[in-house]
Amino acid sequence: MMRPSRRAVLLFSAGLPVPVMLLVIDSRLWPLSIDYSAFVLLVIVVDMLLAFPGRQLSVSTQLPERLFIGETGALEIVLAATPHRRAVRFEMLCDHLGPLDPTAMVAAIQYPGNQARATITVRPHRRGQISIERLWVRWRGPLGLVETIRTVPLSHDVDVFPNVRAAQEIVLNTFPKDALFGSRPQPQRGDGAEFDALRDFTTGDDRRFIDWKRSARHRKLVCKEFIAERNAHVVLAFDTGHLMGEPLGPISRLDHGINAGLLLGWIALRGGDLVGTFAFDSKVRHYRQPVRGVQAFGHVERASAELTYGYEETNFTLGLAELGSRLKRRALVVLFTDFIDTVTAELMIENMARLANRHVVLFVTLRNPVLSEAIDHRPERFYQIATAVLAFDAMREREIVLERLDRIGVHCLDVEAGQLPISLLNRYLAIKQRNLL
Repeated sequence: MMRPSRRAVLLFSAGLPVPVMLLVIDSRLWPLSIDYSAFVLLVIVVDMLLAFPGRQLSVSTQLPERLFIGETGALEIVLAATPHRRAVRFEMLCDHLGPLDPTAMVAAIQYPGNQARATITVRPHRRGQISIERLWVRWRGPLGLVETIRTVPLSHDVDVFPNVRAAQEIVLNTFPKDALFGSRPQPQRGDGAEFDALRDFTTGDDRRFIDWKRSARHRKLVCKEFIAERNAHVVLAFDTGHLMGEPLGPISRLDHGINAGLLLGWIALRGGDLVGTFAFDSKVRHYRQPVRGVQAFGHVERASAELTYGYEETNFTLGLAELGSRLKRRALVVLFTDFIDTVTAELMIENMARLANRHVVLFVTLRNPVLSEAIDHRPERFYQIATAVLAFDAMREREIVLERLDRIGVHCLDVEAGQLPISLLNRYLAIKQRNLL
């Protein structure tokens, strides 16, 4: 599509008052106004003829096969070299569908005989699939009086996965580098129940681990050394109800939980445990039995990426009862969820108590920074005081619920979103070290 630019419209409109002025001065001068309009139209036609021909436009695009939530990707655009003799400035914008932040217009200048490159930044804010449907390209003539707009159809469908890059970086820093290139055993020393070896007693060792019979035989103090048990079952349970869809920063509560859960799943699989997934809101949405091996992490990642954002009230009675019936042996259940007050949490506490009788339950919630800011902010008006009081009451009710869960044997983790991955990993390692599984 070719059309006059804003500059051409203003230039042509500037000649409209001329006939009135000429008629006031002398009615015989009216042909001059026609001459001005004809001259402007002639200049526009010349600019159209000198403009870059649309038939020479050749565009190729490339987008990554997958994107990670909260991270930026790049739509690479390449304009092929043409025999056109003038430098042309192209402006480009893409149309998209899916959970993607609005893209900005980019520009690229193509010089004679050279390619032109541009990059459109894409940043998904939710899991799912995004589709880049078409690319809009606009350029003007050398005088800027005519602009041409072309659409280039595209068919880029990209899956948006949970962000596992943080897990990969932490794992590389956690495990020895030489363990990545072979089958070197890595015993995890701790207070587990699996006996590993005997060693000489040293100052600072726990006296409970002294083997008195063997010490008497060897005529020196020796103590037992244990390693952390493996083959434990870890179930990542995600609440996909409407409360988990609340955004905390650039992504939602559910996505924060999935990212941290994938980190925990990778560490657990690497340590020899079995990892499964479970999701529910008003009904059970997904269940995958715990599996072992690092190669199973891809299945856990894909299962997490397919979790949908629910808009219904969470039914803890149905979800936790169904999870308890499917688990045949003692497991660590990591529940990522949220609640509002003590009234709505009554059924949740009751069902958590039943689940905690057979399994180790880790209850994970995220603090809302808005409440803390409302309390810490110095009030200047009355409504700010009222807001601070309501925020304090909400935080106090959360503390009451967490205290009740702690009394029935549920491990609670209530942290800010940025602290969740490391805090969750530390709590998992503490549970393993205490041999609670």
